[in-house]
Amino acid sequence: MADNDKRNLTQRWEEFRPTKTMLMWACIGSVAATVALGFTLGGWVTGGTAHGMASDAADEARAELAAAVCMEEFLASANAQGQLTELKGIDSSFRQRQFIEEGNWALMPDRDSASRQAAARCAEMLAEWEPPADSTAAAEEVIEH
Repeated sequence: MADNDKRNLTQRWEEFRPTKTMLMWACIGSVAATVALGFTLGGWVTGGTAHGMASDAADEARAELAAAVCMEEFLASANAQGQLTELKGIDSSFRQRQFIEEGNWALMPDRDSASRQAAARCAEMLAEWEPPADSTAAAEEVIEH
């Protein structure tokens, strides 16, 4: 025992001979640690989670596009300024969304009903939008959005 204490780490490492059982458990522990760290800190996800994340991102992107089209349709309508004033006068985001849905501005050409998410985003965008003083600039700004 006294000889073990006097040898340095390098000497003890050179003399170390692990058993097959010890090697097997070391491998199992390494794999378990790698998987645990990968899923907790490494950002790994399962295939189902990745599919769900991609589906959610696609739905949100589709709603953003539909909201931009809705905004263009709204501002291109006959009484856009009056409608905008009426929309901004509504105090509830729920009622603003209903106003957009009832006006069919959020209705996409291939759909029977408007997307609630797109109508809500469109109402939010319109409620925040301030028209420029020049009407040609207003049309250009809508095209940019």
